[in-house]
Amino acid sequence: MDAGQPSSEPAAAAPLASGQCMMAPVRAVVRLRRRVCVLRKRRLQPPSAGPGTPRPVCGPRTPRAGPEQPQFFTFDSPAAPPVRVSRRRRRRSRVVLYPETSRKYLPRAERRSRAQRCLLLLVAIVGFQVLNAIENLDDNAQRYDLDGLEKVLRRSVFGQPAAVARIVALLRDYLATHVHSRPLLLALHGPSGVGKSHVGRLLARHFRAALDDDDGGLVLQYDARHHCPAPRAPGDCRAELTRLVSQVVARAEAEEKTPLLVLDEVERLPPALLDELHSLLHPQRPRHFHNAVYVLLSGAGSAEVTRSVLQNASRTRPDEELRARLRALLARQHPLWQAAAVVPFLLLDKQDVVSCFREELAGEGFFPEQSHAERLAAQLSYYRVAGREFAITGCKQVVAKVNLL
Repeated sequence: MDAGQPSSEPAAAAPLASGQCMMAPVRAVVRLRRRVCVLRKRRLQPPSAGPGTPRPVCGPRTPRAGPEQPQFFTFDSPAAPPVRVSRRRRRRSRVVLYPETSRKYLPRAERRSRAQRCLLLLVAIVGFQVLNAIENLDDNAQRYDLDGLEKVLRRSVFGQPAAVARIVALLRDYLATHVHSRPLLLALHGPSGVGKSHVGRLLARHFRAALDDDDGGLVLQYDARHHCPAPRAPGDCRAELTRLVSQVVARAEAEEKTPLLVLDEVERLPPALLDELHSLLHPQRPRHFHNAVYVLLSGAGSAEVTRSVLQNASRTRPDEELRARLRALLARQHPLWQAAAVVPFLLLDKQDVVSCFREELAGEGFFPEQSHAERLAAQLSYYRVAGREFAITGCKQVVAKVNLL
């Protein structure tokens, strides 16, 4: 071409540049439309369709499946979208199937909660039973009014606080229930005049009042000098003792009470009666023989008690050591004492004898003047050891002295 002619290349480039500028927005709109179509198809896909189900391609050239689908590009949502079922709820409703060959266990937390409930129920049952047993024990012990008995013994028996405390403690433990495996055998030992027979009489009187025993069918007082004197044959005494004890325990079993049998001057009983007493305590006896309280009053071992008191005059009065020696001494004489609860009665000092005189003076209608009681007490004989005075005969001569007034 000549230099003077105009070129046609710039004129052809101008329409090409304008066409490229128009195609870029169209391509963007097409891509946007395809993206929206894909999102709509995912939303309208049924729940049964898996993740691998092919989705139809949205585009202007894709034919529609039905007449209800829009023919033109629109952003309108469908009129009634299907209700989606929550996966979490569907998973919860599934039934867990265990293999037939495996063992089925409850969850650990549920097993623990059931064990706790069972434990609480067991504790409640045991507590109720214990409370019921305690109430029954209190009811059975209240029948005998042991608190009143203790007050009477402490007020009327002088110089024997340890013996009174031991007697009441043994009775309280035994009378707490009505069912026993063997009788209670109390053996009161000590010198003459220290209060053994007086305690026996107080126990008999208290049990008669507590058990409403007006005719004496539940309380037996047996004196060796009165019921079994020397000329009488021991065999007859043994048969009579067996008959009396059988009547008392049989009636007590019928009335569901615990009888009291007081035997005084036991050291005067022949060996045949001691053997019979020992057989009455045997566990092979019938059940109604096991529920009874025997109180044996004896002067056996009085020399051991006197020696122990005089040797320990400067110390507190002996108790456990003296009981052990006294039981060993009595067991050598007869096996009856091996099953007995030995309660030693110690010597009385001068102040205890003065108290005996004052009580006897008041009982006979005299004014219990202290100086008068001390003058009467001075007329008795005493052991004088370590600055203390112990009455040789105790309160044995108090009644005789007061009767001379």
